[in-house]
Amino acid sequence: MTEHAEAIHPPKIETFDLAAGTNTDPKGNVREVEEYRVTDFGLYLARPAPGRAQFHYLESWLLPGLGLRLTDFWFSPGHELDQDFYLDVVTVEADGTTWRTTDWYLDLITREGRGLEVLDTDELLAASSAGLISPAEARHALEVTYDTVEGLASHGYKLHEWLSTMDIELTWRRH
Repeated sequence: MTEHAEAIHPPKIETFDLAAGTNTDPKGNVREVEEYRVTDFGLYLARPAPGRAQFHYLESWLLPGLGLRLTDFWFSPGHELDQDFYLDVVTVEADGTTWRTTDWYLDLITREGRGLEVLDTDELLAASSAGLISPAEARHALEVTYDTVEGLASHGYKLHEWLSTMDIELTWRRH
């Protein structure tokens, strides 16, 4: 659980418009994307993060088959965190050149070869209790989280080793 839960809110929806080269966050902020790349297993994006003190750039992979968005934040000096990747539990939908994610509250922070942390269980439970998501959606989010924890643990908390067992080979600008 997080130390301070956000106010209860519906699931956050984010849009990735490949044709326009933009990414629209849940608050409606539109940002230019430097690179989109579609593969058999997902969508890669890389973009600057203007206006963010903690990080100045991000790279993400949307992996529909796993129900995950994997992000590598490029932290600004003095804002570094003890994490390698940030995983959001999501549903990914693609409609032509438009992709959308629905964020199911739960997040995982990976620490390569050392472990992981599950965050925001309190948000998922609050949203479920408030009727903002169905019991089936909450159960699905938990199942994705359990499967991810099990997969990472069984591969020594090495993300790329776990993904390679499913023929998922991620490429990054920074790694």
